[in-house]
Amino acid sequence: MPNDTRLDITSALTHIKGQWDTGQNPSFDDLSDYILQTQQYTQTTAIRAINQLATLRNWLIGCYIVEYEQKGKDRAQYGERLLKRLEEKVNCRGLNETLFRVSRSFYLEYPQIRELFDMEKRATVSHESEKRATPSHKFMTPPERIVSRLSFSHIREIMTEKDPLGRFFYETECIKGGWSVKELRRQIATNLYFRSGMSKNPQILLDNIAKQPDTALMDIRQPFTFEFLGLDAQEAYTEKDLENSLLAHLEEFLLELGKGFCFEARQKRIIIDDEYYFADLVLYHRILHCNVICELKNDEFRHEYLGQLNAYVSYYKENEMHEGDNPPVGILLCTKSGKKMVEYAIAGMSNQLFVSTYMLQLPDKTSLENFLIRQLRGCEQ
Repeated sequence: MPNDTRLDITSALTHIKGQWDTGQNPSFDDLSDYILQTQQYTQTTAIRAINQLATLRNWLIGCYIVEYEQKGKDRAQYGERLLKRLEEKVNCRGLNETLFRVSRSFYLEYPQIRELFDMEKRATVSHESEKRATPSHKFMTPPERIVSRLSFSHIREIMTEKDPLGRFFYETECIKGGWSVKELRRQIATNLYFRSGMSKNPQILLDNIAKQPDTALMDIRQPFTFEFLGLDAQEAYTEKDLENSLLAHLEEFLLELGKGFCFEARQKRIIIDDEYYFADLVLYHRILHCNVICELKNDEFRHEYLGQLNAYVSYYKENEMHEGDNPPVGILLCTKSGKKMVEYAIAGMSNQLFVSTYMLQLPDKTSLENFLIRQLRGCEQ
């Protein structure tokens, strides 16, 4: 981590400590407040530091792969299977063929990150040299800004835009607006870059986007993975009130589902077509001997939600079933202002008798809807 970052961390903690030192005869409430402030700041800083190191790690991985492909003395014998063989050889949690492919693209599309590893060049950079930058550099986000203000999940989304100017546009607006990954993905999918170019007053368009409610700080809204640390903690966390409420009452939720349900994972990360997806809840049914994937949508039912759940169920059927397991099943929980809906996804089950057996063991829809209503009321309090 650069020295200036360490100084910023020390400076902030020193400021908190200075406020404590100037207080006279602190009360118990003062004590608890300062401990909480210190905890919150250090926790947030740790998350940012891990995200930054993960981004730098991925760029370096891409660098190593590209340079090996260009100069490796034995590269020919691996050919197109290089990344898969590399995953098998490295055999490290979180380092897989998909990450290697994305990291290679990251290295090729963000050459400015190299400046962060060139200490001599960084030491000689001055404001005068920045003023003499070429026109192309005017549309290249500085590497420090990329690493410190965008998570790698944001960078992955931005890399889907192949126009360098378009990537610069999304980098700038994402940083300025503090977009979550979900919001960034939505703006790219709706062609904000092109809409701004065609707008008579693009600033009004961008200002309207900034007023939308989904522009919460990315450090809070962004799913945070612990694979980088090699920990066996649950894989990701998101700020979803409904999901948190269900998990806070996990025992009650499992009882509502009925006999045989066991908790397996929350925000389980899966990879489909080299893209990361997160299944909200994964359970295992010890009577049916199958996985149960639960998706929670704080919205009315949409067919694409059921399609997404079917994709997760199909993925589990193909990749996660073990000997003795039966095909997985999905449960979709939808809600919006008094309308609750529960749908089941049973992918690839042509045997109607088998489907009927499943349905006898799955929870009653009405009971689930009533439980969902109670949890939603708790979220509103």
